[in-house]
Amino acid sequence: MIRLIVSDLDETLIRKDRTIHPDCVEAIKKLKEKNILFVPATGRGYRTVEDTLRELDLFEQEGQYVMSYNGGAITENKGNRMLFFHAMDDDLTQILFERGISQYHVAVRVYVKEAVYVFNITDEERAFATGRGKVIECDVNDLALLGGQPIVKIVYVNKDFAYLKKIEADLCDLHDRLDISYSSGRYMEFNPKGINKGEGMRKLAELLGIDMSETMAIGDNFNDLPMICAAAVGVGVANSIEGILPYCDHITEKTCEEGAVAEAIRRFCDL
Repeated sequence: MIRLIVSDLDETLIRKDRTIHPDCVEAIKKLKEKNILFVPATGRGYRTVEDTLRELDLFEQEGQYVMSYNGGAITENKGNRMLFFHAMDDDLTQILFERGISQYHVAVRVYVKEAVYVFNITDEERAFATGRGKVIECDVNDLALLGGQPIVKIVYVNKDFAYLKKIEADLCDLHDRLDISYSSGRYMEFNPKGINKGEGMRKLAELLGIDMSETMAIGDNFNDLPMICAAAVGVGVANSIEGILPYCDHITEKTCEEGAVAEAIRRFCDL
């Protein structure tokens, strides 16, 4: 029996036009009747999820949760109560920041608890990011602008995936300190080693007293792969990146645009 569903948002639950298919809204609301938790899992910050929570009747709800920053934070929806937060070491953030700006010449997104700072942003990235949460654009390439706030995640932005993979190979000296993943065909995401959506789901399940045999994860991209592999039932939506499909227990017939999350919920939760 599934008691906990952890689902990615962008390109899994949320469509390209930033809406949610009505079938998904209906199915998620019905989960409450069966005492099954539906937890959004995102690489974005928890405050960027508030509109989605409102649409799903989960906003400001006690006993409902969000996993954000690829597992770097877990919050209870009521008052955004922080249950878990794992920041990156200062020296590691400085290395990643300096190499991203000076060596790789990419846009760099820096995530703290309450905000996202963006350096070297392009017009194209600015347009793509619209509706995915407010960012603070920085004209000076200096982390001192953050005022010492703990950094939970750093992201390199470039549409050339082959170039991002070359960067990953070049960062071999840091691999033992990093969890590296990809999303949206343009984001190379860095978390501290051991911080990912799979470990975040394990942490949440432990906090709630739920066995991992009672979990399902739904996603579409490489940063979802750890939770898809960790869950008892790992689901990829039909529009998933090809590289994650061999690791999925089930692949939906429908895409994100067609209500894939609702299909998975009805298939495995007997709605």
